Order: sequence, then structure tokens, then C-alpha cells
Amino acid sequence: MPEDSSSIDYVMEKASGPHFSGLRLDGLLSSPSKSSISSPSHFRSAVPPFSLISDPAAPNQPFVIGVTGGTASGKTTVCDMIIQQLHDHRIVLVNQDSFYRGLTSEELARVQEYNFDHPDAFDTEQLLHCINTLKSGQPYQVPIYDFKTHQRKADAFRQVNACDVIILEGILVFHDSRVRDLMNMKIFVDTDADVRLARRIRRDTVERGRDIDSVLEQYAKFVKPAFDDFVLPSKKYADVIIPRGGDNHVAVDLIVQHIHTKLGQHDLCKIYPNVFVIQSTFQIRGMHTLIREKDISKHDFVFYSDRLIRLVVEHGLGHLPFTEKQVVTPTGAVYSGVDFCKKLCGVSVIRSGESMENALRACCKGIKIGKILIHRVGDNGMQLIYEKLPSDISERHVLLMDPVLGTGNSASQAIELLIQKGVPESHIIFLNLISAPEGIHCVCKRFPSLKIVTSEIDLCINEEYRVIPGLGEFGDRYFGTDD
Repeated sequence: MPEDSSSIDYVMEKASGPHFSGLRLDGLLSSPSKSSISSPSHFRSAVPPFSLISDPAAPNQPFVIGVTGGTASGKTTVCDMIIQQLHDHRIVLVNQDSFYRGLTSEELARVQEYNFDHPDAFDTEQLLHCINTLKSGQPYQVPIYDFKTHQRKADAFRQVNACDVIILEGILVFHDSRVRDLMNMKIFVDTDADVRLARRIRRDTVERGRDIDSVLEQYAKFVKPAFDDFVLPSKKYADVIIPRGGDNHVAVDLIVQHIHTKLGQHDLCKIYPNVFVIQSTFQIRGMHTLIREKDISKHDFVFYSDRLIRLVVEHGLGHLPFTEKQVVTPTGAVYSGVDFCKKLCGVSVIRSGESMENALRACCKGIKIGKILIHRVGDNGMQLIYEKLPSDISERHVLLMDPVLGTGNSASQAIELLIQKGVPESHIIFLNLISAPEGIHCVCKRFPSLKIVTSEIDLCINEEYRVIPGLGEFGDRYFGTDD
């Protein structure tokens, strides 16, 4: 072969000229007809809207991990390492490559001019449909794409069933905000460009039957510009960046530890990192069983409610800032510990919140406690009736107390009052025994810096604005006015 057509320098130089940055060859190729789209029509329908409020009857939603990076950066290796370490969970790997559009006859005729690294090369609507279906706990038939014929296999697919973890891998999975919004964790695999090019050459020549000249031409003409235009800018959306890809075992181990932690959490804790549910034990479940029993005696209801409230208060205090402190023990040794936050106060929402005051006083000697009274009628009828707060509350961390977080509307009004009094949002910790998902959404969306500490998250709120399964009117049951 002549030197001018075989040298790498020649190929790279020739390919660095003008090229089509988009997918469509406008003016050169006609637009494909609807019938030429290879994906089935039912996949092209509108994707059902994703609701943050889960159906109580639906299974726990899987943890979705997005993994992206440049071509041949080691994304698949990282995914395989995560899957191996999460062997005790049901995991599915969904490759964005499976959702390439099949090429039309016109595009096949000029396949060398086709940009496979442009967002329009993928059927994003079907990808969204796939992830939403899997998140709802339903199986999905993932298409199989043939990279030699550039078509999806008509008589084959990959059946993917319900799972605990979904790993979505591909070069452009961060490009579309709708896809990003479905992810609980976003990982960017960062590998040197020369290493990625060498891997790309080896992969495309061995696995996809291409010659080295066409691989280099495609890299310079489409792959590198697409990386600069679409992949690299998406790096800013990553929660975790892994240098050196699969060679970075420490990073992968830390990611797996984080995933293990998240899998043990309620779905809402995956959405809102400022929501904390105390770790459930048989003791806690047993106490919840007792106080939710409608025929329990008032004495037992108060006794076990107080025990649960004390646990919630202790957990809430653990989220306060601290300073390091050294003390001398009776043995003469020095103990390095911490000093509690001094500027602290409690605020109870009358009247149910007053049931939590004794536990707070037992934990914090001499603590100041303010009160807020909000009149509630149904869901939206709210009126601030009374408030009495410490004069220096703006300088304090505040533990806001209300045993039941229902719709979140009255809680939001109480929080808004504290903020108006000068309390920073991040200085408020909202303590309650049980929370409804609707209330958590209401409060966390409006006050993302506030922390919520609860002992259990219930299923939902019914048409009467009662938490289900709930525990009834807490204040009446606690103070004996439920006759």
C-alpha cells in the first residue's frame, strides 16, 4: 500500500478536515421515514412521567448508577468490578450502546460519514422507557445491536428482570437531563486520551471487524470532537470521578461501600440526603407495633412513645456540630474527645410536640424550649395562632419537634417562622416519630438544607390527610383526650 495512504500521520491528518458534527447529513441524505426507524412503535410513545412519590404497593425502587467517560476509558471494567463486589444483590447492566438507532439504507451507504458518537445516534426515548420500567419493578426486553450490520437484531433481545441495582453505562448517559434525573449516583471514568485511543483500536479491529485506518479516521473525525463537545462537558454532573478507571481499586471499593449503605436505606433517603431514619432493630419495630395498636392502654402508649422519642432525640443530637476537647481521666491519662454544641434550643409544635420535651430535657440539661401553635383544618387551612421563642434563637441550633410529619404544610409554616426569626435553614433539625412520604417531599423540596430525623417512614396519606398506617391522633392518645 502506498505510504501516503497507510501511515498513521496521513490518516489522522486527512480525517482532521471538515466533518459533520451532527448526526443527520442535512442536504446530502433524505430524512428517514417513520417506517425506517428500527425500534418498535410502542417504544416510541411518550415516556410515563416519573413520580417521586412511590406507589405504596410498588416494590422498593432500585438504586440507579450512571457510569460514563470517554470511549474505551474503562467504563465496562468499572461496572464489572462493582457487580462482582455487589454479588449478594440483584444487579443489571444496561449499555447505552444497545439503544443505537438502526441505520437506514441511505445512512448505510455512507456509513463512514455517520457520527455514532452524537446524541442523536441513540434512541433516548426508548432508553428512558427502559429505565422507568425497571424502576417500577417490571421486566424489560433490551434490544441487541449488531455493530457489523449497524442494525438491531430483529429476532433477539436481552430479557432484564426486576433488580436491586441498575447500572447504566455509556459515553452520553449524562447528556440528557431526563436520564440524569433517574440516577442516584453518577460516576465519570477519567482515563488518559492516548490510553483510550489504543484500547479503541484494539477493540474495533478485533471485536468489530474494522481496519485500523477506518478506526483512526473515525476517531479524529467523530470520536474526539464528540468527546470535547458532549462527554467532557458532562463531567461536571458526576458525583464521583475515577482516575485511571478499573486500575483504581480504592475508588471502586469506596463506591461499593457507599452503594451498600444506600441499599439499606429507605427510597426517600436515596433522593434526599438530608433525611435520616434511625437504624431499625427488633426493639424499635416492637415499640412501633405497640404504639400503633389501637387498643393499647394510655400508660403503655406513653411509656413506649417516650422510649422511641428518646432514641430520636439522641440521634438528632448526633447531627449537631462539635469541637474537639481533651480531658484528664482519674488515671492521669489524657482522653481526646469532643465537646457538645452549647448554643442549642428546642421548639415544640403545640400540642403533640410537647410530648417530646421531656426527652430533650433529659438529654440536654437546662435547655431552652420555645413553642409554636398552628391551627390546622384539613390540608391547607393553616393559621399561626401563637409563638414564643428564645430571644436569641437566631444564634442557636434548633431542634424542631412534632411526632408526626403528615402533609408537611404546618411543618413548613413552623420552619418558615424560624427562618424569619433569623435561624439559618441548615441550623434546623426536625425530629418526629413517623413521617409520610408526602410530608418529606414537601419539606425537603422547600428547605433542602434542613435535616429530618425520624424513626419510620410510613406508606402515604389518605384522602382525610391521615398518615397510613400511622398511629392516630398522637396528641390525644398521649395526653389522654381521645375519648
